[in-house]
Amino acid sequence: MFNRFLPPETRYARRMARIARWEKPIAGRRNRLRAWVNMLLVDHGVLRLAYLNRHRIGRGLLWRSAQPAPHDLAWFKRQGLRTIISLRGGREHGSWQLQREACEREGLLLREFVVRSREAPDRAMLLSARDFFAGVEYPALIHCKSGADRAGFAAALYLILHEGRPVAEAARQLSPRYGHFRFAKTGILDAFFDRYLLEGEAKGLSFLDWVEHHYDPERLQRDFQAGFWSDILVDRLLRRE
Repeated sequence: MFNRFLPPETRYARRMARIARWEKPIAGRRNRLRAWVNMLLVDHGVLRLAYLNRHRIGRGLLWRSAQPAPHDLAWFKRQGLRTIISLRGGREHGSWQLQREACEREGLLLREFVVRSREAPDRAMLLSARDFFAGVEYPALIHCKSGADRAGFAAALYLILHEGRPVAEAARQLSPRYGHFRFAKTGILDAFFDRYLLEGEAKGLSFLDWVEHHYDPERLQRDFQAGFWSDILVDRLLRRE
């Protein structure tokens, strides 16, 4: 919790050390116990044992959820899933180590597609999303830590770019129903879609045309203001990434 007060180079070194630790294959009971303790307590996986925030999307070939535990991955395998897509972009917890091992054991393809939840969506990521979803072996699961923000945003992109759904419809994947709060910092994801509807769709521009030629992430970042109490709830109490 005191990481924010450390110099940037110290935070970076600690992050690299965590990644190096959890990139290693699990060897022995002691390391397996350490991975489970880290997943349950440090990565807040104990909350996900009660509720995985698991939902089917669109035509049913894609699921969304919070970070799955090994037994959850076995369940998804029994449902016929072929691919697991992590949106987290950080291999800093025992969750990653256990997930990678479980995917190998269950014969699930593990892929990564990095999405951020507290900054204006990256143009390069947005432009690559259509080809990424086109290349996935379905049925598949997309997940972040809580299944609320990045999973909702990626689910919306999937519906827009892979199923051809209207943006206003797809953006409903960002909803309190899934634990998403638009007035916290994560609300910049809602603001992104709102801006397209105002500046793009209203002028007859396709989604990708607007993203490539008109979208200004720096301006969106400057214009967006998170609500103080919603920010406290999401970042301090719920400990979202």
